[in-house]
Parts: sequence; C-alpha cells; structure tokens
Amino acid sequence: MYHRTNEENIMEKITISIDSFDAGGSIPDEYTCKGKNVSPALSWSGVTANTKSLALIMDDPDCAGGTFVHWVLFNIPPEKKNLSKGIPGNKTLADGSRHGKTDFDRMGYGGPCPPPGKPHRYYFRIYALDKIIDLPPGATSTELEKTMSGHILAKGEIMGKYSR
Repeated sequence: MYHRTNEENIMEKITISIDSFDAGGSIPDEYTCKGKNVSPALSWSGVTANTKSLALIMDDPDCAGGTFVHWVLFNIPPEKKNLSKGIPGNKTLADGSRHGKTDFDRMGYGGPCPPPGKPHRYYFRIYALDKIIDLPPGATSTELEKTMSGHILAKGEIMGKYSR
C-alpha cells in the first residue's frame, strides 16, 4: 500500500493529465488487456527549474496480493512535458528514458487487467527529481523508489478506474 511521507507533504505539485479520461474516470478499453493494451498519452506541467530527471510509476493498490505495478519509466528528460500514446516497451527510449520492470515481469506499459468484479484504481504518478537515477533498465519500482528517496522535488498524480 502507498503511504504518504513527510517529504511529500511539503513538496511542489505537478499537474498531470491524460487525454483519454478524466481524473477519477473510467480508463477506456483501448489502454487495457481487453483492448490494444497501449499506454495513454500523458502531459504535465509544474516541473521545478532545478529538476534533473523525471520518473513515472503506474500501479494498482486494489490488487488482492498487494499493490501491482503496471509501468515504471525513469530518467525522463526534465524538459519533456508529455508522453505520447503507445510508448514502446524498449529498455531505453530514444530520449534516454529507461523502462523498469513491471509486476507482469516485463518492461514497458502493462494496462489494467483486473479480475472480474469491482473497479480497481490505477494511479499514474510523476516525480521531478534533483538527480539522474543510476539504475539499469529493468529496475523495479521498489528499487526506483528507494533511489528517489530524498531527491523528490515535485510530484503529481492522476487516478483512473477500470473493471471487467
């Protein structure tokens, strides 16, 4: 389960939006295992001037076995303001961003795919960091979060819901 730290209570806020659904709204099938399973287009603003890199983690805290990680992307260049739809699952992207490993045991985006029943919540969190992350592609969200600790300048999040 995700817990708020004192560091997060005082940090700057990043505004994050997703073109394909409103905050708290339903995630369209296209971005899930029922559809094309491609990443949605994201955009953000409010990144602080001294940011050295950005990191993105998407997870589902409603999974029966605990939080399930669907996407890990780090070392996103600080001047970047968006991610286009359908980011490839390459270890390293053309801009130098690195994919971490998801709980699907692979790199790249893995869309919502909960068991039938009540809707699950999916959080997309973006972090502005005061350093470039010294982890290889394939690092887990736990490794990334440990390395980010104490280096988060700003954070933003948006949540969408999905059920089958």
